[in-house]
Amino acid sequence: MGRANIQIAVDVMGGDFAPRNVIDGALEALRETNNRFEIIFVGPEATVLEELRQRQSNGFSYRVVNASQVIDMHDGATAALKQKRDSSITVGITLQKESKADAFVSAGNTGAVMSASTLILGRIEGVGRPTIGAFFPNEQGVCLLVDAGANVDCKPQHLYEFAVMGSIYAREMLRYEHPTVGLLNIGEEASKGSEAVKETYNLLKNSHLNFVGNVEGRDILGGAVQVVVCDGFVGNIILKFGESIPAFFKSAVKQYFAKHKFKRILGAFMRGTMRNALKSLDYEEYGGVPLLGINGVSIIGHGKSTPKAIKNMILKAEEMVRKGINQRIQEALVVTR
Repeated sequence: MGRANIQIAVDVMGGDFAPRNVIDGALEALRETNNRFEIIFVGPEATVLEELRQRQSNGFSYRVVNASQVIDMHDGATAALKQKRDSSITVGITLQKESKADAFVSAGNTGAVMSASTLILGRIEGVGRPTIGAFFPNEQGVCLLVDAGANVDCKPQHLYEFAVMGSIYAREMLRYEHPTVGLLNIGEEASKGSEAVKETYNLLKNSHLNFVGNVEGRDILGGAVQVVVCDGFVGNIILKFGESIPAFFKSAVKQYFAKHKFKRILGAFMRGTMRNALKSLDYEEYGGVPLLGINGVSIIGHGKSTPKAIKNMILKAEEMVRKGINQRIQEALVVTR
């Protein structure tokens, strides 16, 4: 955007533990990178400045932009554009529209961030619908699932676009040289699934993508492919189910070790090992999910994001800007239209 220093707008009021966790995570990102970029804290100016004063934030590369309104989790998806035009979400995304920021990060209302990002920033040329990607650990590393909830009813062309955008993200951000792509279905055979899925299969089969065919739900964690394509209705159910696995596993292990004294002692010795084993299931490691296909960079985080998660969201936003993910998506989709 013509500026040597990347500027990342951060929604200070987004998330269940805002503004505390957001500011702590943002300052940690600046500390860890030695002020490699600039943070734009977007929110009620007096609140933000007081939080920063308490943290002795002198020496960090940031500035504050006032936004008098806050969109909470109970507001509708269009609240950012209609009822609350001076919200931290609207103001932060508008900064990017006006080339005053290069990316936007928020752990706030997912629907509002998606809606505002799409309507204010617009779509990349060649994109019918933007998509949200979600990350799942698997036996080979990590898998990107698209769509994770942005689009419920998808046409085959939309699913094809998700595959293209997911492949580019997996190659550039996850560092897979030739990402394998699978179409989520109820069976591996090309003849299975709805008419839309079967038509999508043909589009992907005849594309330049590294398409390996249909995959089933078990293949996500099994590591069969690096990009899984599905509509947002199915994807969001999988995402929410996946989020419940770590807590369930921890509870089951805790109950197992609690039954006998010897097992409790064994559990104490294994605690560190289990923590490391579950690390790949921790959403904090991935930070947030990217909204792909918009004419800008928006990273959406979990409402319960910790400072660590916020930090990783910001670092992910910076990397997307530096690697020009949007330009690569546009080049790939314009060619195929």
